[in-house]
Amino acid sequence: MDKHKAGTAFGNSLRNKYVKNSKRVLNAASEAELKKFNELVGLFEKHAGTYEFDYLMLMAQGYQESQLNQAARSPRGAVGIMQLLPTTAADPVVGIRGIDKSADKNIEAGSKYMRVLADKYLDDPELTPMNKTLLSFAAYNAGPGNLRKFRRLAEKSGLDQNVWFGNVEHSAARVVGRETVDYVGNIYKYYVAYKLAETKNRTRRGLTHKAEH
Repeated sequence: MDKHKAGTAFGNSLRNKYVKNSKRVLNAASEAELKKFNELVGLFEKHAGTYEFDYLMLMAQGYQESQLNQAARSPRGAVGIMQLLPTTAADPVVGIRGIDKSADKNIEAGSKYMRVLADKYLDDPELTPMNKTLLSFAAYNAGPGNLRKFRRLAEKSGLDQNVWFGNVEHSAARVVGRETVDYVGNIYKYYVAYKLAETKNRTRRGLTHKAEH
């Protein structure tokens, strides 16, 4: 800490990377937020299972998009938990209507659109499942055209186009600024928070079950 605190070159680079936008990182595992989590977790499990994603990753994305609020509306017209445009959801490749009224349909449309992005733009056997999901988040946020630019620039810069953290995220920052980098980074932080909360819940349930028997 003495040698590398904020004010030193190394300390400043760490601060800029991890806490520059800390106000945007909310506490997804607070008591109030876990109430919303518990109300919606079944829907995420169902649709993540259908479209082959980790349900906690998609829940973390929903939290980043809207704090899991189906009533959320953006100035651009995106609606609901997954903040999709109704026109995107109604497009034949997704083909789901009513996403403004139904949390179930909204989560299904977001999950299906993520699968479309992963299958169409990231059909690469060298991608790990985690990086495929992280890169799909980037495409969800910045668009598939920008994702192509991010990966192309990463490769050109001697970085790994198949790895988000420490690689493609750097080229994303150069192409579109911090928004997509923060978007993916925040989702991953919420994912870790949810995973820890789920582990705690399972442990608690296990202890209760033992006590009852």
